[in-house]
Amino acid sequence: MRLAILKADAVRPEWVPRFGEYPDMFIALLSQLDAELTFDVYDVQQGQYPSAVQDADAYLVTGSKSSVYDAEPWIADLQDFVLELHIQRKKLVGICFGHQLVAQALGGRVERSAKGWGVGLHTHHFVRLPYWHDGVPGGLRILVSHQDQVVRAADGASVLAGSEFCETAVCQVDDHILTFQGHPEFTPEYAREIMVFRRDRIGDAAYRAGLASLRGTHQGQRVAAWIINFLRQAPCRRK
Repeated sequence: MRLAILKADAVRPEWVPRFGEYPDMFIALLSQLDAELTFDVYDVQQGQYPSAVQDADAYLVTGSKSSVYDAEPWIADLQDFVLELHIQRKKLVGICFGHQLVAQALGGRVERSAKGWGVGLHTHHFVRLPYWHDGVPGGLRILVSHQDQVVRAADGASVLAGSEFCETAVCQVDDHILTFQGHPEFTPEYAREIMVFRRDRIGDAAYRAGLASLRGTHQGQRVAAWIINFLRQAPCRRK
C-alpha cells in the first residue's frame, strides 16, 4: 500500500536533527507495524500534490501550527483536494490540523476554543468501538497540542471519541475517512519542546499540567495500529 503524506507544516530547524520532519515521524511510527507500507511526501504549503488522486492508495494530512480558517491559498487548495478525495472515496487520515481541515471541508466548523490550549497527555473516551479498534476497553491516552477545536463535525461524520475538554476528538466518515485530534506521531520529548517554546501562549496553568502529564504513558503506537487496520481492512457488516 502506498500512503501519501500531505505535509502541512515544518518542524523548527533546530529540532529537525533530533526529531525529523512530521512525515519522518509518521513514517517511523507506521513502518514499525507494517513494513509493506510505502510512502510519498507532498509539501502542500509549497503547492505539491500528486498528479492524480489515484497515484496513492491512501492519504494522511499532518498537523500544522496554522488554523484551518486562516485565509491562506494553500489551505483553500488543500481543502479542495480533501473534498476530491472524499468524492472519490479514497482512504484518508487526518491528524490535528488534518482532523480539523476534514471537518471544515465537509461542512463542519472549527473555532478557537474558549477552553484554551490542550497540551500534554489527554484521555479520549470512545462512545462506541468501530471495526478497526482493538476492542480493549478504556480511554485512549494521546499527546495533544491544539487551541482550535472541531465544534461541529463534518456532514455525515460519526463522532467516536472525545473528552470534557475536546468533545470531538475522533471522527469517521463512512468507511474512507478517519481523523484524530491527538498526535500519535509525537514523542513525549517533542511534546515537551513544543510546550516550552509556546509557554507564554499556552498559559502557566495549562503548561504546568501539560508537563506533569508527560509522566503518563501515551498510546501513539496503539493509534498507529488502528490507522493501519483502518487503511487495510474492510468493515464487518451485519446482515
